[in-house]
Amino acid sequence: MSEDRVRRPSRPDRGHPAQRRDAPARPLPPPDPARRVALDVLRAVRSRDAYANLILPDLLRERRITGRDAALATELAYGTSRAAGLLDAIIAACLDRPLSKVDPTVLDCLRLGAYQLMRTRIPPHAAVTSTVDFVREDAGSHVTGFANAVMRTIAEKDEAAWLDQLAPDPEKDPIGNFALRTAHPRWIARSFAEALGDKGEELKAALEADDTRPEVHLIARPGEITADELAAMTGGEVSPYSPYGVRLPPGTGDLADAEPIKQKLAAVQDEGSQLCAIAATKVPLAGTDERWLDLCAGPGGKAALLGSLAGIVGAHVDAVEKAPHRARLVEHAVGGLPVTVHVADGRESGLNPGYDRILVDAPCSGLGALRRRPEARWRRQPSDVADLTKLQGQLLTAALELVRPGGVVVYVVCSPHLAETEGVLGETARRAKAEVLDARPFFEGVPMLGDGPYVQLWPHRHGTDAMFCAVLRRPEAG
Repeated sequence: MSEDRVRRPSRPDRGHPAQRRDAPARPLPPPDPARRVALDVLRAVRSRDAYANLILPDLLRERRITGRDAALATELAYGTSRAAGLLDAIIAACLDRPLSKVDPTVLDCLRLGAYQLMRTRIPPHAAVTSTVDFVREDAGSHVTGFANAVMRTIAEKDEAAWLDQLAPDPEKDPIGNFALRTAHPRWIARSFAEALGDKGEELKAALEADDTRPEVHLIARPGEITADELAAMTGGEVSPYSPYGVRLPPGTGDLADAEPIKQKLAAVQDEGSQLCAIAATKVPLAGTDERWLDLCAGPGGKAALLGSLAGIVGAHVDAVEKAPHRARLVEHAVGGLPVTVHVADGRESGLNPGYDRILVDAPCSGLGALRRRPEARWRRQPSDVADLTKLQGQLLTAALELVRPGGVVVYVVCSPHLAETEGVLGETARRAKAEVLDARPFFEGVPMLGDGPYVQLWPHRHGTDAMFCAVLRRPEAG
């Protein structure tokens, strides 16, 4: 696309002008390690379906980037991934042809530059200059004029002004308005609205919380270390709800080398996940309480928590994971605990029935953890939900067949989507004639849990991922 196809800005050029064909070649600028890492993450997410939260730590270690540069790279990579749809809308408004016609390599650079202009304190000239330099390096000097013109046009307005221009009318389309303002696909914003039963201020609060950098949550391994001790070791604060949780500020660096993690005294785990796994151990049982099952165990965080609690009360946990590589992650997480890992499909595990407690942490859309998976909101599609709900129902049915009469099954998904939560529960429980218990008493001290019988956690209410939890009891025989 040529530069003359861009809507020209009226203000003076704040970046590099297009280079004359007869001018001497301009030397490349010195390396920009933080922005380069962020750009490489964006490129991997787009071209290889990589996950930003997995690839970024590896790149930082590989390139020995630490301190302020690592913090900047993290902010730019995660922030740009999270806001991609909003950034695309702004970039598209600067063009006279579809965004799809822009070279993907150039678009990666423009997104990174637009994020700097919209959502950081980086000076505009630095954002424009670095973007044009990356375009020159990665796509060639023939498109630098185009990139420069687009970036100068974006820089004419701040985010608020762009949103006032681009967002739908809040009176006619409040969900669409909130969706663009908080960088969410409309269908996800609608699913939040349906789960909350609100299209107004609470929906706005939920989407805004989902668009912020989350705290880092740790879990202290029960029986090994207390939450107070872990907080003292890490400089964090004891969590408000989980007895084993610690919260660290947003932007906390890579914890892989932290001593409590290396010594397996602690692990990274959202407090909402902790609360759901703990709830599975709190439901009163009549009779035996020795055989526990984690039917969807990978990558092993909840299995490790269950195993720690089982060890304290003399129970044993079977952990099922279908994918061999994820089963190995489970084995690593539960080392030294009373847990046996089985590589099997949870729908046909081959295990002997008669379990006292079963946790079904089912595969789901992950809409409740979008804060922690920055690119996920743009990768998921509404069509994904139908296949997932079918799988969730099958896994829950299998669990109700494996649990003993009088035993309990706890169903958990990291999603507020009604099809994955109340929809799956209502139909499966009806067919199995299972009793749906009120889950709220097993979340002691957690406020704003609604009318029950299910529990739906929220980032804006609880500071956790949007975890859903339901408790079923298999009826006694006869």
